[in-house]
Amino acid sequence: MRVVIASCSVDYSGRLDAHLPLATRLLMVKADGSVLVHSDGGSYKPLNWMSPPCRLEVGEPSEDEAGAGVVEVWTVQHAKTDDKLVVRVHEIVADHSVELGVDPGLVKDGVEAHLQKLLAEQIEILGPGHQLVRREYPTAIGPVDILARDADGATVAVEIKRRGEIDGVEQLTRYLELLNRDPLLAPVRGIFAAQEIRPQARVLAVDRGIDCVVLDYDAMRGLDDVESRLF
Repeated sequence: MRVVIASCSVDYSGRLDAHLPLATRLLMVKADGSVLVHSDGGSYKPLNWMSPPCRLEVGEPSEDEAGAGVVEVWTVQHAKTDDKLVVRVHEIVADHSVELGVDPGLVKDGVEAHLQKLLAEQIEILGPGHQLVRREYPTAIGPVDILARDADGATVAVEIKRRGEIDGVEQLTRYLELLNRDPLLAPVRGIFAAQEIRPQARVLAVDRGIDCVVLDYDAMRGLDDVESRLF
């Protein structure tokens, strides 16, 4: 990652033409080849940028550009289109490069894996008498989040989402169709469990005979003080 603070003007040409007049800006050159131009505002969104695949060349200014105070010309050419980003640098205030290495990615709190683990440990949330069979029950079309049995010994397939949408109900429906072909498991009913279930998803689930359970993540982690509630 190279981070440059510079006084510069920026011109973009290609699918559209855009011009940023002379001002002090943050220039970011990432290892993937992307170049981003930021101002001290506008939150995370750059003023202009070029996404990879592209090539950055730093060249000398022309006589006219040098006469106008330009000391470097950055030309960023996209590899597959005619799009071009030209940064005319008048003064470099700071220039720093650092090797960031491979990023492990964002780990979100409350993702399906955490919810699945907690629900497996607290399977009674599904109802009295429920017992865990196993997590990640394998099928030919992917693993079912949780397979359990209810108080009557019937098989229950549970699909877990952070936000329950229609596609999650569709996914559980496909699992149920497959599981119900197994005479050792059938009949199998479904439970759609999520921190939040959209109204359309709930309507579809009910129409298909699937129960819905809203998961309170804080309560499952023991962070919800029930005794301090007003109601």
